[in-house]
Amino acid sequence: MRRTDSPDSRLIRRTMLRIALQSALAVAVTVALLCAVATLVVLNSQKEQQNSLLDTAIQRADDVSDPPAGTWLIAQRDGVIVASPGLPKGLPDMTALNQGIAGTEDYRVHEREYRVRTEPRGDIVIQAVLDLRSAHEERGRLLQGLLIAGAAGLLLAALTGAWVGRRSVMPLVSALALQRRFVADAGHELRTPLTLLSTRAQLLQRRVRNSPWESDVDGLVEDARQLTAILEDLLLAADPREDAPRSAVDLGALVRQAVGAAEPAASERSVRLEVEGDSILVLGYEAGLRRAVNALLDNGIRHARSLVRVTVAREGRRARIEVADDGPGIDTAILPTLFTRFASAPGDGAPGERRRYGLGLSLVSEIAARHGGSVSATNPDSGGAALSLSLPVQSATSR
Repeated sequence: MRRTDSPDSRLIRRTMLRIALQSALAVAVTVALLCAVATLVVLNSQKEQQNSLLDTAIQRADDVSDPPAGTWLIAQRDGVIVASPGLPKGLPDMTALNQGIAGTEDYRVHEREYRVRTEPRGDIVIQAVLDLRSAHEERGRLLQGLLIAGAAGLLLAALTGAWVGRRSVMPLVSALALQRRFVADAGHELRTPLTLLSTRAQLLQRRVRNSPWESDVDGLVEDARQLTAILEDLLLAADPREDAPRSAVDLGALVRQAVGAAEPAASERSVRLEVEGDSILVLGYEAGLRRAVNALLDNGIRHARSLVRVTVAREGRRARIEVADDGPGIDTAILPTLFTRFASAPGDGAPGERRRYGLGLSLVSEIAARHGGSVSATNPDSGGAALSLSLPVQSATSR
């Protein structure tokens, strides 16, 4: 039987991996910098020691028979060259020796590197040669030790990052699980009354056929159907396991339906609703987009004095739904956080008014983000407030 991982397990793994990689990368950069600095310090120190050793060998050279360990001395007088025993083949540096000019350079012979110091002393030119093999071996051991320490540091950082990531994400996972359980429980409890409401509305619809209340009851049936669809969309949005397939949604038709459903609420407040715009197709979830439009309409109706104008327009490769009211506008203190949860203006808790919890517009923002869109709010110069929902239009390749 194939075992499938839960969303929580996948979230924990992704977070652990991300933090582990970030920790390992930070350690890798640090180790690389430390290695570079340590190598430069060692190279400079070795070079100073080597030059000091060559200077000392030349200054104390009474003859070439007893040079310091690892060095050889060569002396030239009147064309006669005398060298220390065991001088490697290919040495001395005859060019520097014949020129008799003081200087130091690295000299390579048969894949071996030497440092050669030439210095004239009266009628004698002395050349000191130092074998750099021991310095290279010391440098190699240093780099090997740094690499081993760096690899161990990387492994330790990755393990520590994974452990810290798991500890950090567990509270988030618990909160998300609690949220999903709440939505699932609430959805389960709402299904039964919604089903009964829809059934009774349909029975009433059949009884009032060809009566003055037929249109109102038809609207009630449609509202019950839309409420059920909204509940399903809420449950889907709270379940991260899979996404429902998106479909083409006619924004123009959806907005007109939403405006029609909002007419009774607008009439109670003596607010007139106007809608204009053509059909524009977007790829998304109809129930979710309907929730967003309903929230924008509800906000406009609550704050309008007499008019709410809804516009559906296309701007390049995006569709825009704008809901503008002729109310007092949006408080500038709340405008930057208007689409965050529990943002409310100071007057929202006035006596006699239904308390606002600041969730409607934040849900609009979340639905917009779910569809790759955005929301914005402004106070036009003409007065009132204008809230806009921008969505990408359906492309030809996505049909």
